[in-house]
Amino acid sequence: MNLTISGHHLDVTPALREYVLTKLERITRHFDQVVDVNVLLTVEKNKEKERRQKAEVTLHVKGRDIFVEQSHEDLYAAIDQLMDKLDRQVVRHKDRVQDHHHESAKRQPEANP
Repeated sequence: MNLTISGHHLDVTPALREYVLTKLERITRHFDQVVDVNVLLTVEKNKEKERRQKAEVTLHVKGRDIFVEQSHEDLYAAIDQLMDKLDRQVVRHKDRVQDHHHESAKRQPEANP
């Protein structure tokens, strides 16, 4: 899995990087076929105060790209909410990909008395 964590108008500190990594472990625990993950953490200067911190994730899995974004006044809270959204989408994608058609039970040969 390729992981890219970048910041826009902010420095990605080791604490932020570690926080994102621990949150991403939950995603990879549910679905291990993740190819690529791009995380972008942003501080927007023009927005209203309560939505300035923004976190975005683009998750590339086999056959699909999943994009999620979340804004909050606290970057850690934005990351928490983002990972909750991403987790729901990954589980939904996994359910769609799984083969739900089971092979029918083979007929048992009848015992002749």
